[in-house]
Amino acid sequence: MPLRVTFLGTSGAVPTTERNPSAIYVAREGDELLFDCGEGTQRQMMCFGTGFSVSQLFVTHTHGDHVLGIPGLIQTLDFNEREKPLAIHVPSGRRREIRSLVHALDTDPDFPITISAVGGGDVAYRGDDYEVRVFDVDHDTRAVGYALVEDERKGRFDRERAEELGVPVGPKFSQLHEGEPVELEDGTVVQPEQVVGDPRPGRSVVYTGDTRPTVATVEAAAEPDLLIHDGTFADDRVERASETGHSTARGAARIATEAGAKRLALVGTSSRYAGDVSDHHAQAQEVFDGDLLIPDDGDELEIPHLDA
Repeated sequence: MPLRVTFLGTSGAVPTTERNPSAIYVAREGDELLFDCGEGTQRQMMCFGTGFSVSQLFVTHTHGDHVLGIPGLIQTLDFNEREKPLAIHVPSGRRREIRSLVHALDTDPDFPITISAVGGGDVAYRGDDYEVRVFDVDHDTRAVGYALVEDERKGRFDRERAEELGVPVGPKFSQLHEGEPVELEDGTVVQPEQVVGDPRPGRSVVYTGDTRPTVATVEAAAEPDLLIHDGTFADDRVERASETGHSTARGAARIATEAGAKRLALVGTSSRYAGDVSDHHAQAQEVFDGDLLIPDDGDELEIPHLDA
């Protein structure tokens, strides 16, 4: 089952000619999710071919570089004669600001929009075989992060073992894989655990939005396949990062290491680095020995099952 992440916007608060403000698109088997919506996100969606079938928008906080793309996106969806609903999830106490953005042009969209408030520990959305969980982060305003966590998958079915036990090829295979015992013609009962392996973990993607390094991120998902973390500053601006509620690349790498993340993507790079993120990369690599990337706008990642 495909799980694809597209980085639509990877800049900090000030966009650059190469980087748009924050927006992360996630596609999973027909579900299309958007995390944050900085200005110009709808153009990025056109540029990088994601389409506009997003059904859920998850907002980490209401600073402009994370939400000012909402009016443009809503208008574009309306112009495209959208009919299906759009659900927007926002931190508790911030529904009014998002409602104002949805109706910024003093018009009502022709498709339904719901705005729900979420806080740490909530499940913002439940999809088929996965959920999007909410965790608290540490920014200089009310803010949350989101973790997309898939359900456990069934263990592998050992066909060879099943045949050795006398299970005939056919429906009884499916019954066993679904966890039901089956009775053979001679009265022998075969239990699922005899032919089905242990449950296999699903995949997980964690997105922090803007935050200082925090233990809540470590706890959001055990050993995430991908951690997308604020990496606004390099070591030269450690104090500035703390003052403004952001992380350095090194600080994000420490969190990734503690969380057991398999991949770390640093986003939100400050425009003051003029496109040179070599220090970010080098400093993070001193701490994190997993797969590290500082994505450009338009970069895509496929998240595989480790046992595929």
